[in-house]
Amino acid sequence: QVQLVESGGGLVQAGGSLRLSCAASPSISPINTMAWYRQPPGKQRDLVARIFRGGVTNYADSVEGRFTISRGDAKNTVYLEMNSLGPEDTAVYYCYINGYTSSGYFYPNNVWGQGTQVTVSS
Repeated sequence: QVQLVESGGGLVQAGGSLRLSCAASPSISPINTMAWYRQPPGKQRDLVARIFRGGVTNYADSVEGRFTISRGDAKNTVYLEMNSLGPEDTAVYYCYINGYTSSGYFYPNNVWGQGTQVTVSS
């Protein structure tokens, strides 16, 4: 069973930076889409950024120019570099993948991580 292991969340002051990491376990590759979503307290979960297998990226307007999504060399990891953080970025951040190959078989499944808390103090 595929699991996503996230790390890198925490408490940071406004204007600071954090880097989130997510690794798929067991190792699976290739993965079609890897993404980060976030859910602020009392609000819905929304897309932050995603990266497709060919390297194309999409960002939410609210993070464009401040956040960068990238894949690791192993291709089953994804990172989210977050700069110029503000209190509005406070949320639980979730890693997400869609469509992956494991042991030679393709699975068009969605998989979510358990979430990591990011808190930005003003």
